[in-house]
Amino acid sequence: MPPEHDFTAKQLQAVRHIRNAMVRQGRTPSVRELMTALGYRSPRSAQDILEQLEEKGVIMKLRSGHYQLLVDPVLSGAHIQTVDVPLLGSVACGKPLLAAENIEGYLPVATTMAKPGARHFFLHAHGDSMDQAGIKDGDIVLIRQQATATEGERVVALIDDEATIKEYHHSDGVVVLKPRSSNAKHRPIILTEDFQVQGVVVAVIPNLK
Repeated sequence: MPPEHDFTAKQLQAVRHIRNAMVRQGRTPSVRELMTALGYRSPRSAQDILEQLEEKGVIMKLRSGHYQLLVDPVLSGAHIQTVDVPLLGSVACGKPLLAAENIEGYLPVATTMAKPGARHFFLHAHGDSMDQAGIKDGDIVLIRQQATATEGERVVALIDDEATIKEYHHSDGVVVLKPRSSNAKHRPIILTEDFQVQGVVVAVIPNLK
């Protein structure tokens, strides 16, 4: 990827808007949304910017028509050490959690948070089942991928091909995934030892909307 100084101000502005839309909305912006954000009057101008960023290896167009953010030239060029962490969208039925079709893009994260030697990924939190454990609807959660957890850790579980975040408890061959919610409708999920943890929560990025 070219260094940051090889990008125009509009291209860098577009990258920042794409990154912020992924964090806040869980998707890349439409051409018209980008047009408005960049102050253009024509969607063609915004489309041109997207094509330029694609040529520079910053984004990639998916078959769905959406774009995937591959790298952030602004944050990647900073002096702090970063690693690109995938942001997952809806988990595809029957596909591994980090399958390509699940990945909406990549966000740079300081290596002090996403420590080398382990794989990490982001998930959007939905609902209020963990609001009393510091995870609210719309937050982005940084997960360290691993198959084990200790008592009381916040974990990601893949149940019926849907990723869910709950508090982990294990006793006498039974796993219990407990919600920590102000909403009484959420109930513990009881599983057998065949259940496998997908990862543990490392950090929570609050929804800024």
